[in-house]
Amino acid sequence: MVITKEHIWKILEEVPDPEIPVLSVLDLGIVRDVKFLDNEGIEVIITPTYSGCPAMDMIAVNIKSVLQEKGIHPVRVTSVLHPAWTTEWMTEEGRRKLKDYGIAPPVKGSFDKGALFASERTVECPQCNSSDTRMVSQFGSTPCKALYQCNSCKEPFDYFKCH
Repeated sequence: MVITKEHIWKILEEVPDPEIPVLSVLDLGIVRDVKFLDNEGIEVIITPTYSGCPAMDMIAVNIKSVLQEKGIHPVRVTSVLHPAWTTEWMTEEGRRKLKDYGIAPPVKGSFDKGALFASERTVECPQCNSSDTRMVSQFGSTPCKALYQCNSCKEPFDYFKCH
């Protein structure tokens, strides 16, 4: 069987994010490229959601495992920090999966770097779809999330922060 880039990308759809298992590494947009190496192995280039993301080592292990289970080896996973990951790289399917899972997807075109001085962003509640919400804490259940609460249904929820 001839292994193509398309075949590799299809396999990578099976690799879940360890912190949000309903998302694949492709949904998150962290897989940047797949390269065929001279020694007949492959290299998968990934960009972390932020430079200190603790899940990246596990993601690399999972990528290698899934590909090796499919008979593809050797596999090298390389992390690159430039260009920096952005939530704009997430797929629309990934955004939908986040919302269905109860996590508010990132608001397009907003950046958390202005969180202290910018006006508060409008984040839609993933439970009742109300936009009457408020940030409770800039830090949520993981470093890539903020904690919000809906003023309509009173439910707390995570918001996947923009980077």
